[in-house]
Amino acid sequence: MNAPTETNPQDLRPLLHAEIDKLRDEHLELAHRLLLEIELQQVMDDLDDAADEARVAGRLTPERIAEAIAAHRAEHPYR
Repeated sequence: MNAPTETNPQDLRPLLHAEIDKLRDEHLELAHRLLLEIELQQVMDDLDDAADEARVAGRLTPERIAEAIAAHRAEHPYR
């Protein structure tokens, strides 16, 4: 079995568009959900990185988290 080879993203883009264009209508919703899952993963990775940077810089401390929660609860009471 051959090992997968790296493909230039700029070469993949038109190939992916062509594959999407060939999908049956009933498969488009699934393709859309899969693309949304990829986007969600990217956003979560970005948030994780931002949180790590904030912790290292001292902007994300237990005290500041508690203050943010208290402020949110004051603005949005649950009762």
